[in-house]
Amino acid sequence: MAAVAAGVVLFAEAFGVFMLLMTVGIVVENQSMSLDGLDPAMMSGGALGFGIFSAVFLAGCGLVLLLVGVRDRAPARFARILLVVVAVVHGVLGALTVGLVGWEAFAVLMVVLALIVFTLVAYGPGGRPQKPESQQGAGSEQGGETQKQEPFPGEPGPKPAAS
Repeated sequence: MAAVAAGVVLFAEAFGVFMLLMTVGIVVENQSMSLDGLDPAMMSGGALGFGIFSAVFLAGCGLVLLLVGVRDRAPARFARILLVVVAVVHGVLGALTVGLVGWEAFAVLMVVLALIVFTLVAYGPGGRPQKPESQQGAGSEQGGETQKQEPFPGEPGPKPAAS
């Protein structure tokens, strides 16, 4: 559920970031603004290019999160790296946002960060979200069978029988 919510939020964020940077590019072009003699057309193109890149990146991460939520499976290695990168970006942007925009924008970015991190933690290396122990215990008692737990790698096995 959190993965689907995070995916939808990232799609909305992708649209918002694209619209913001497109607006910045249009304003720079129309006002003939220049930064230390740079060509306004290049600055406008750079803002538009970065807007497209950011929107595609955020939409891709949103798609990964939607697929994780719908399939109820852990993301693959590349998708997990992508989600870690977008989480770090949200953390850094959140830290910068406090001083530049305010606490409300910081709170929004931290909620998105929390959704992404929760998805990464919930869908750990095991592949599926962990069920509470009360549900796991109830299922094994109904069948009447007890499941033998495998030892962890590197953990000593059973002691040999004395001869």
